[in-house]
Amino acid sequence: MTDSIHTQDTGTTPLIRVRDLYKVFGPQSERVLKQVHAGKSKSAILAETGHTVGLNKINLSICQGEIFVVMGLSGSGKSTLIRHFNRLIEPSAGQVEIDGVDVTALSASALQAFRRQRMAMVFQRFALLPHRTVLQNIGYGLQIQGVDNSEWREKASYWLETVGLAGYGEHYPSSLSGGQQQRVGLARALCTDADILLMDEAFSALDPLIRSEMQEQLIALQSKLGKTIIFITHDLDEALRLGDRIAILCDGELIQQGRPVDILLHPIDDYVEAFVKDVNRSRVLKVEAVMSPGAHCVGLCSVSEANRYMEQHSLNEVYVLNEQQRYLGVLTRHSIEKAMTDDPDGQLEESALLPVPAISRHQLLEQVLPVTLEADVALPVLGEQGEVCGRLSRSTLAKVLSEHHVLNPTS
Repeated sequence: MTDSIHTQDTGTTPLIRVRDLYKVFGPQSERVLKQVHAGKSKSAILAETGHTVGLNKINLSICQGEIFVVMGLSGSGKSTLIRHFNRLIEPSAGQVEIDGVDVTALSASALQAFRRQRMAMVFQRFALLPHRTVLQNIGYGLQIQGVDNSEWREKASYWLETVGLAGYGEHYPSSLSGGQQQRVGLARALCTDADILLMDEAFSALDPLIRSEMQEQLIALQSKLGKTIIFITHDLDEALRLGDRIAILCDGELIQQGRPVDILLHPIDDYVEAFVKDVNRSRVLKVEAVMSPGAHCVGLCSVSEANRYMEQHSLNEVYVLNEQQRYLGVLTRHSIEKAMTDDPDGQLEESALLPVPAISRHQLLEQVLPVTLEADVALPVLGEQGEVCGRLSRSTLAKVLSEHHVLNPTS
């Protein structure tokens, strides 16, 4: 269980902070809460009191502009948690602070205004109004805020087109497919210009192909809009694809939170490991997550200088760079020994280099898997400016893709 508040390494104050949040469902929740504080288990409390522990000392923080995914099995508390952000559920104890405002302390009128101005929610079952047109559904949030008719229609039309439903404005929800209805729900949430989106299993009712398309659309929209999104799912593949960070709940407790790569490569216990063991890591992890940082490089120097460098560092191969510090190829032990025999005082020639391809730190492992496995030496990893920033060997790749391997990135 994780008690401390973790923040993303952005150098900014988190937009949302959850502190010591508890929720007990039942008529005597205050009395039962004392048992929770005393350490009694969720199952024991249910058996003895008939009360359900929904959340047990949740502490987390969410930074502005990130997609924060909360996941867990049915009954883990994830939907209970998201409904505390807009106080659709009242906490038994604890705080939810958003941009310095304690949401748990707001009056009914202040809470209503806060919801309208700062938050929007996308539901699993769309929750569209059947007797309103698609355009009216999208603009509904603005309508109830009293926005002028022409203004809300203009904004609703913009979001209708943005989610790919241009021409459907006068249709009714019943005439749309499930994927189209969810696009309307997403457009409705975006139309209010709320900076926080709460998405509770928003794509789980969709067919796999449509679900994948909606995930792609959300990623594309987020790259333009930079909203703060709290996304609830029970699907780890979806969490890994969407999340900047992930929190995993079990029986109302926060078990682990971190970046997708942290969750995948460093599961904190058997529960989390059971989640990640069947994930196709090559489709999730990027090269930068598993590469060995740093690499030995030399310029087009003399043969003797290159040989001396390799001997000093006990290297079997070294990456060779041109005058602009761009990667040219790999100098192997075999090649340098031959060059030392032929002309030790001569200059190192490009013809002596092994033409091993370079890869980008931002590529998925799936994309570099064939060339990495075929290469006899570790592939150089290039950064944004074309500089060599690491290396990826097939042995490292094999370890990372093995089911239970926990990576030591310095190996």
